[in-house]
Amino acid sequence: MLCCKNRIAVLLSAASARFLFLSERRAGTLRCCQPRQMSVTLHTTHGDIKIEVFCEAVPKTAENFLALCASNYYDNCLFHRNIKGFMVQTGDPSGTGKNGQSIWGKPFPDEIRSTLKFNARGIVAMANSGPDTNKSQFFITYAKQPHLDGKYTIFGKVIDGADSTLDAIERVPVNNKNRPLTEIRLTHVTIHANPIADAQLRG
Repeated sequence: MLCCKNRIAVLLSAASARFLFLSERRAGTLRCCQPRQMSVTLHTTHGDIKIEVFCEAVPKTAENFLALCASNYYDNCLFHRNIKGFMVQTGDPSGTGKNGQSIWGKPFPDEIRSTLKFNARGIVAMANSGPDTNKSQFFITYAKQPHLDGKYTIFGKVIDGADSTLDAIERVPVNNKNRPLTEIRLTHVTIHANPIADAQLRG
């Protein structure tokens, strides 16, 4: 696991906008997700994708995603599945699409919200293998996908790069298993703001 189940200490560096997550064995509670906007940039081999993360709406999913980003878990991950007109998927360090782990070391529950829909290009959601099986993999849609509503946890949307980087990624040829014939990698992630930077720890 990337951090223990009991407590996560979060230190924000204003200069670099990166986070150091420290674990402690002592019992404690992290009060997080103050309602404020935050975003991250996915730096890929085909350009940048800036994403707004819905921390207030889906706090557990946002916490998992932010912690994975901050720990460099996603660095150099392949986009292993690419379906034109549908979506592109990443988040498995093995590059196979069969692995990946949450910060808790086990799958975590869905956070389905009726107000969050697959109603546009650039919706960001957790990939899963069934209800309540979220780990680290996620996908970004290329178009509206209403048939996915209620089945996958939406935790963000693309706010920059939908017409440039996503276009470039969508055009990459794939094999008969929708695996890109040329590598598309998520090289690293920049965190621009974190709503749990002011979180108070009790313990």
